[in-house]
Amino acid sequence: MKRNIKLTIEYDGTDFEGWQIQKKGHRTVQGEIEKALRQIFKKSTRLIGAGRTDSGVHAFGQVAHFKVHSKMELAEIQRALNANLPGDIVVRQIAAVPLNFHAQYKVKTKTYRYTILNRWEPSAQLRNFCWHVPRPVNVALLRREAKELIGRKNFRSFMAADPAFTKDKNTVRTVQSLTIRKKADFIYIDITGDGFLYKMVRTITGTLVQIGQGRLPPGSIKNILRKKDRRFAGYTAKPQGLCLLEIKY
Repeated sequence: MKRNIKLTIEYDGTDFEGWQIQKKGHRTVQGEIEKALRQIFKKSTRLIGAGRTDSGVHAFGQVAHFKVHSKMELAEIQRALNANLPGDIVVRQIAAVPLNFHAQYKVKTKTYRYTILNRWEPSAQLRNFCWHVPRPVNVALLRREAKELIGRKNFRSFMAADPAFTKDKNTVRTVQSLTIRKKADFIYIDITGDGFLYKMVRTITGTLVQIGQGRLPPGSIKNILRKKDRRFAGYTAKPQGLCLLEIKY
């Protein structure tokens, strides 16, 4: 009997060329999981993820699904996957879902967290999991500016050049929440939306930091949104500070 299996996956993206399988020789998260599935089921099994993450970006709650003819218990599949996967990928949860479930097309919201280390000295242990910003950042100003990003808007200005981009691409997205929290030397930016454009979260983060450091004037977010042109937004924050936290269906 054919089954549809949903996986919730955690990974350290440091040593991967992103999520999506690529040409031979490039290590990717999808490629490693498909390799493990081949070991378990003795045949090629296509894994479909909820979305791509770039090289260096992490995930705590990436979701993917695959279809297979097998009577193997779910717990046994999960154990076998984790036994065959490298240490920087873990299958946290596994579930049987209806055959029409699709990890990408059924997504309702995604939540990302961006972590900034805001102090003069960097961190040796956390260098792969945060963006080190040595100059002070005005968090209160960040919060005020971030309010302009809430709601259904055209985020074309915050989208990096995408190889799959066409002029007709829909760049309207809904950001449901954007919270900024300061704890000790860390700034955490959590953003939830119905979907995100290529490098959108990182570009929003880089732009907010520039505003918080006085490199862009207050009120910039409203103006950048109105321009609908990437050239008016700030720089793109580094990938290692970004983590895909949760996906809801």
